[in-house]
Amino acid sequence: MTKHNANDGGQWSGMVPVDDTALAVTDTGGAGIPVLYLNGQFATQGYWRRTIAELGTGWRHITFDERARGKKSGLSADYSFEAAVRDVDAVLEARGVDKALVVGWSYGAVVAAHWAKRNPDRALGAVLVDGAFPYDWMDEAMEARIRTLFRRVALMAPLLRPTGLLPRMNAEEMAVSNIELGRLSLESELGPVLDAITVPTRYVVASGTSFGSRGDEQERIRTSLDEVTARNPRIKVSAKVASNHGAILKKDAAAIARAVRDADATRRAEQKRQDPADA
Repeated sequence: MTKHNANDGGQWSGMVPVDDTALAVTDTGGAGIPVLYLNGQFATQGYWRRTIAELGTGWRHITFDERARGKKSGLSADYSFEAAVRDVDAVLEARGVDKALVVGWSYGAVVAAHWAKRNPDRALGAVLVDGAFPYDWMDEAMEARIRTLFRRVALMAPLLRPTGLLPRMNAEEMAVSNIELGRLSLESELGPVLDAITVPTRYVVASGTSFGSRGDEQERIRTSLDEVTARNPRIKVSAKVASNHGAILKKDAAAIARAVRDADATRRAEQKRQDPADA
């Protein structure tokens, strides 16, 4: 049997040190397949509670708040995308987990795609929730629009930060993070990452707009998946749901749970064909 983790005790919550900060982590424990959830860019681990409830206790659920997100994770001098990918390894190592199925929403979907591509022997599968679309949406005009947007968002900081709904980052840090995401999402950047993924990967795709988008911008971005799935048979669209980008975790947790089960079932079937004794 394949050993997925070395620490399958009971539920645990605490702080995991990494680089110059510490991350608030929750681990349900247990002997089930470890599922690591990767949040939206400025979201928190609480957003996953409905998906976790849909999947139930047969899985080991690990959630965490990224740097300066939520109420407890610490500030940092580094909010880069590479830091976000490093944090995946830091959390898994701290919880004694070697292999995991990663589930990411929005920004977290891009993190999940990169981690799965870089760790083909550790990724048990990936579920990408309305994110990781390779599309050239970032240009100078968009950068200016993003900086203006986050200057406005920062005006709400005194009200939202105590609730954990807004990161403890300033307007420039939030804008830079979002602009970096746009650059990483260019077809020339993200396309090769997705093409190189070798583990079962499923998309759950929303409809309509996302925060800051206009008109049909988001729907046009989503059309890039047609070429992704045509090039890489390991990647499939599990569901296209009616919810918009911001509501998908709340309203379509069942669809996300189905995608997790499908990715894992595909992995198990493939493993059984390759080595029945190790399935």
